[in-house]
Amino acid sequence: MHTIQIIFDFFQILIFFIVLTIVIKPLGIYCASVYDGKPLFLDPLLRPIERFFYKLSGIYPEKEMDWKEYSKSLFVFNGIGLFFLFLLLMFQHYLPLNPQHAKGFPFWSAVNIAVSYVTNTNWQIFSGETAISYFTQLAGFTLQSFLSAATGISVAISLIRGFARRSSGTIGNFWVDVTRSVLYVLLPISFIAAIVLLSQGVIQNFSPAIQTTMIQAGLPQIIPMGPVASQEAIKLVGTNGGGVFSANSSHPYENPTPMSNIVEIFLILIIPATLTYTFGYMIKDTRQGWAIYSVILVIFLFFTSIFYVSEAAGNPLVTKLGVSGPNMEGKEVRFGLAGTTLFTTATTATSCGAVNAMHDSLTPLGGMVPMVLMLLGEVVFGGAGSGLYTMLAFVVIAVFVAGLMIGRTPEYIGKKVEVFEIRMAVVAVLTSGLVVLIMLIITLSSKAGINSLINPGPHGLSEIIYAFASSANNNGSAFAGLNTNTGYYKIALALSMFIGRYVPVAAIIAMAGSFAKKKYVPPGYGTLPTHGVSFMFWHILVIMIIGVLTFSPTLALGPGVEQLMMTGSQGCPFPGS
Repeated sequence: MHTIQIIFDFFQILIFFIVLTIVIKPLGIYCASVYDGKPLFLDPLLRPIERFFYKLSGIYPEKEMDWKEYSKSLFVFNGIGLFFLFLLLMFQHYLPLNPQHAKGFPFWSAVNIAVSYVTNTNWQIFSGETAISYFTQLAGFTLQSFLSAATGISVAISLIRGFARRSSGTIGNFWVDVTRSVLYVLLPISFIAAIVLLSQGVIQNFSPAIQTTMIQAGLPQIIPMGPVASQEAIKLVGTNGGGVFSANSSHPYENPTPMSNIVEIFLILIIPATLTYTFGYMIKDTRQGWAIYSVILVIFLFFTSIFYVSEAAGNPLVTKLGVSGPNMEGKEVRFGLAGTTLFTTATTATSCGAVNAMHDSLTPLGGMVPMVLMLLGEVVFGGAGSGLYTMLAFVVIAVFVAGLMIGRTPEYIGKKVEVFEIRMAVVAVLTSGLVVLIMLIITLSSKAGINSLINPGPHGLSEIIYAFASSANNNGSAFAGLNTNTGYYKIALALSMFIGRYVPVAAIIAMAGSFAKKKYVPPGYGTLPTHGVSFMFWHILVIMIIGVLTFSPTLALGPGVEQLMMTGSQGCPFPGS
């Protein structure tokens, strides 16, 4: 690549993160005000709507919950949403707004899709433009995109309250948190985002697909339509990722211009980044929020650099033929390498999973980057709410281990870290990794798992690793060379998504309740400062040890071996190569 292009790409990424960093403080203060119940400029418009929902549902907003009641409310709420979406998918052919006459889904397909959207994963085993009605898109997918994101944010806020409160038996009211998340945070941002995307050419209509006659002889071209801008906005803001079209954000009706591409990347990162400052603001120590944001940014930029260099170097097999240039297979030229790099790392660092390129066409090392970002536990920005609460679980582990190593009392922002908290933190951090490894063992040991492979050898192994890394960490993106529209994968991936979402959620809420009950311990000489550079590096080390080393043998057999084969090394230990 030309030096000028590399410099331009560097400044494009640099300016993007400068803007993001500037925005998170005012938006973080706004979010803190939302959950603290302070007066807001949107109150005249939204407060009557909020009160109407409370009255309609019989909710008493002033009544707070302990962690058990909070958990129960969350699981009941998500369970009802899961059942409703399941029925919608099964019987969509009887419902209105179905100009393409989309049919209802079989039982296990409906289960897989419903679990996918309720858990904020949005794993898609269907082509949206042909298999989903407009009614299902709006009443099912768009609704759950708001509610699943609001659920994650609510859990994060409950944990923040656990750290902020002293000797308290409550961590807030789930129904209030989820309502305010939708009305005051997700809805306003999504509304503005949809207008911006419309201005760039993203479509929004209820027209049936258009059939056009091509200049060349052959079959007519079918141009899909639909309510795209409204779904696209919350798909990104809520880190959901499920596209209206099968091509997702590489489709020109979802992401038509370089400007829309940058806007979409910004929307993916804005909530996870903002909540780091909200955390610091609500605990009355913004240094802690900036420390977490700095850790996230360092890890993100490190992996972004690896991805850019790997893809800029090109495909070794093509380079041997005397063809120089970056690996542009599966990429949209209107976005370029920088736009693809930033989008790919952002969508897998968070739990979004939207794509503007074909991840299956990445170079082995380039493809390993999104894989590793997911296997870290979606803590590098992470999902809406889920990124922050998982990162805080890592902080608790880092504080505990550091305290043991240097003989200091494990404390974090004035709260002692004891046995129960460390157990819950370990459950939250290790669940997704255990799910991935167990599912890999079962899949690679069964004919049902292996028979879905289209690509043999190490790349086929990478596709299976990616599928379970994506589902267990509620991402939803895929290496599309694996056929997951089978009975085995529908059930296996649904289980992976369900366990990967709700076991950590339960552990985090329990940890929040435990911290809320604790008394505040003033910092002393034996207290480990958790906002300094030394602790930030220790925090990064703990994340990398737990996240990367757990999967290093697996990654070596997948993308590692594939890279060696492409560069000329012989031999492959994986059957079928």
